[in-house]
Amino acid sequence: MKITRIRVYKAALRYVGGAYRWGRGNAIETAHTTVVTIDTDAGFSGAGEFCPCGENYMEAHSEGTEAAARLIAPALLGIDPRQLGVVEQVMDRAVRGHGYAKAPFDAACWDILGKATGQPVWMLLGGKLTDGAPLYHVAPQRAPEEMNREMDALRQKGYRQFQIKVGADWRMDVERIRATAPALQPGEIAMADANQGWHVDEAIQVARATRDLDYVMEQPCQTYEECLQVRRILDRPLKLDECVTDMRVAQRIVADRSAEYVCLKISKQGGLTKARRIRDFLLDNRTAVVSEDTWGGEITTAAVAHFAASTPADFLLNTTDLHNYNHERTGKPAPETRQGRLYASDVPGLGVEPDLQALGTPVAVYGQPL
Repeated sequence: MKITRIRVYKAALRYVGGAYRWGRGNAIETAHTTVVTIDTDAGFSGAGEFCPCGENYMEAHSEGTEAAARLIAPALLGIDPRQLGVVEQVMDRAVRGHGYAKAPFDAACWDILGKATGQPVWMLLGGKLTDGAPLYHVAPQRAPEEMNREMDALRQKGYRQFQIKVGADWRMDVERIRATAPALQPGEIAMADANQGWHVDEAIQVARATRDLDYVMEQPCQTYEECLQVRRILDRPLKLDECVTDMRVAQRIVADRSAEYVCLKISKQGGLTKARRIRDFLLDNRTAVVSEDTWGGEITTAAVAHFAASTPADFLLNTTDLHNYNHERTGKPAPETRQGRLYASDVPGLGVEPDLQALGTPVAVYGQPL
């Protein structure tokens, strides 16, 4: 089997809540996603997707995949997409770094491998170890009373884990946490996510001012070293996110025992192939993970769902249903969500096909013409 054609599509995804606010002055109303489809001479096709949470989020740009495709796609033509290790090496030789831009190509090849072998991707990743991954949902950065109303509305939809967006003025963030954390019901979890927004002294002030409350602090500062400094005085669980870039950081987390939870954004790690290695290392060292990505539609959520399903339930904090954040669609059928949980499809591959009508005309085609 050989790759014969690669197509790249671009689409805008409008956030269903109007303005999505987080961290220190960040806000988006529309995310821009890239969908990659790969066709083969055996009749199998696969799809992958990458979408940043706003331009330049985590040093990734919505134009990055399209630009990287000019180097990656020609190198992949003629390669057997089922040989995931070969695909990974070819992409890494074509483009150094920029894992987010490689992630949709990687996912598309996993999709093809699943279809060619008649197995869902969760089976290829190790089997179904979680049947229905617990979902969290974001309560965007707003006034404390508004965030409480948002949590009440999400509760009615079945969500039991909430990501409280903080990371702006630390004094106001203390008010946000003090308003939302005590409102949690039995069995619910809140994560106060600063998205790197605090300086070390501010994060320490927040930790001390909320010491009596039950919540998880998430990515308080920009760098790993800064977060580690906060970890030393923190007496509650810590979740690391944006600073988790590769295996070397995962190894530091384990060695330093610096976090109880590690968020694995599949595209940030460079795709399912690399993210799986990092996840399994963390699991071997009894560190719980989150299955996630930066943003996206149905294709991204499908990859996240399979990654979550193949993670042991007692070491999976949560996952997220990114497609439900958008008005527009990138694929169908949508991954199933029910009673606050996300379910991976049992159909061979990712279980979702790109919605070509919604995606429109590709912005680039490599290999055989349409």
